[in-house]
Amino acid sequence: MSLANYTPQHFLWRLEGRVGVITLNRPERKNPLTFESYAELRDLFRALRAEPAVKALVMTGAGGNFCSGGDVHDIIGPLTRMDTPGLLKFTRMTGDLVLAMRECPQPIVAGVEGVCAGAGAILAMASDFRFSAPGSRTAFLFARVGLAGCDMGACAILPRIVGQGRAAELLYTGRSMSAEEGLAWGFFTRVIEQDSLPAAALEFAASLANGPTFAHAMTKRMLHQEWNLSLEAAIEAEAQAQALCMQTEDFRRAYRAFAAKLKPDFEGN
Repeated sequence: MSLANYTPQHFLWRLEGRVGVITLNRPERKNPLTFESYAELRDLFRALRAEPAVKALVMTGAGGNFCSGGDVHDIIGPLTRMDTPGLLKFTRMTGDLVLAMRECPQPIVAGVEGVCAGAGAILAMASDFRFSAPGSRTAFLFARVGLAGCDMGACAILPRIVGQGRAAELLYTGRSMSAEEGLAWGFFTRVIEQDSLPAAALEFAASLANGPTFAHAMTKRMLHQEWNLSLEAAIEAEAQAQALCMQTEDFRRAYRAFAAKLKPDFEGN
């Protein structure tokens, strides 16, 4: 897949310099996901692993909302009629989307406005940074539709962001979390006025894209992989990772710039 000329069928994609921008684009329905958009997003994040020209990502929703989750008519209805193998195929596919987001090397900045619910909340959770407009409402609302909160990695990832007790409340009750609450709990990186949010998310992603992107990719990988490691194993893994980073030209560029009292120009190699 060549992402320079990539035209997805179920969302929008554009390149802003070295930043890829994904826009969920069904504003009339608050940008719900379908079977097809789940799969196409998964495939895009997988393809990004082999796309070094894209250094960072922004994910947003059109029309003042981020994502309302799985489409009631296109997903929820059909799921009530599926057999067990069909249901398991679907739930594994949605989980694969989260894995693809965590395994792609580019840092992902979610720009959250308005409704951010169900699978939409999961997309925000699986991103590396979350910027929010003041009026956003984020809800892991699976319990409200008769499902468990353990969806798409929520029971593994959300407690690591907001803590076990707070995650338990959100997952058991399905209630909405305000932007201010999400900021206080560490779910949101920043809360920014809605008119300024898209530009702020893009500017932040561009700053990451202009940084040492090999090293950023290593940081993302280790943040993900070290969840299941002992402290001893984590320290050894980080020693090996940092030794690799010390072999990059960006490391040498930083040293030369520091010695010359200049700002380094990183190139990602």
